[in-house]
Amino acid sequence: TYSIAMAVVALEAGRTVAYVDADIGNTTIGPPTCAGLKLLRSKADLDNLEQADLLHFVGHITPERLVLQHVIATSSLAADGRQLADLVIVDTTATISGVVGESLKYHKTELIRPDRIIALHRGSELEAVVGMLGRFFSIPTDEVPADPNVPPSSPDERASRRAARMKIAFAGPLERWRVRPTVFAPTLPVGLDLERLDGVLVGVQDATGRSLGLGRLEYDGTGLKVITNAGEGMKGLRLGSVKIDLDTFECRPVNLRELIFGI
Repeated sequence: TYSIAMAVVALEAGRTVAYVDADIGNTTIGPPTCAGLKLLRSKADLDNLEQADLLHFVGHITPERLVLQHVIATSSLAADGRQLADLVIVDTTATISGVVGESLKYHKTELIRPDRIIALHRGSELEAVVGMLGRFFSIPTDEVPADPNVPPSSPDERASRRAARMKIAFAGPLERWRVRPTVFAPTLPVGLDLERLDGVLVGVQDATGRSLGLGRLEYDGTGLKVITNAGEGMKGLRLGSVKIDLDTFECRPVNLRELIFGI
């Protein structure tokens, strides 16, 4: 809500905006499990925020297990945004507490080096994060109470919205592409029972490492296929840490290490 309001003010002032959405579980730009960038040149561009101009696949709906991937995705898109627009707005996740939350915010700040941090909070929930960032980075920080007229989303609401966004990401026409075990990152070990990967979400990547969209792996008894609407230009697949049901579009977290190595 705040990011969009800030973008509107910037656009009215004649500036271009790169809006980076790093909330991988409840996305505004692009599908869940991805960080997305939308280039805004006019207020008309706000009408189709869900269509990302750039995507970076993270592979999960929360950053807890994939802090490194999440930090890289966010900082990479922020760097792209600096090349494309006058103003870069980075909308982060609600993961703010404990080792994961503080590590996530620390390393994002370390790599992005924003000109300003705006900490929207209820009560004292951001006290630890703001204090930590203030000790290590000389970046002006505005602490602002969250608007009481913007109610927090419930887990059910977030799950329902996530499923709706996944449905859009897998809109037809869908194609099935047979894929070799050698096209994956991380690399599949020799002898892996490929049936274990049935239903796993993947990021469809091009030759430059950019994400073209999402896919779902399907085991047909002899090998793997990827179901996707982003197959043109596909050069490789990044394994995610969720399985997706293409009937309900619900995501179920899985441990990729357990799937691949059985540990």
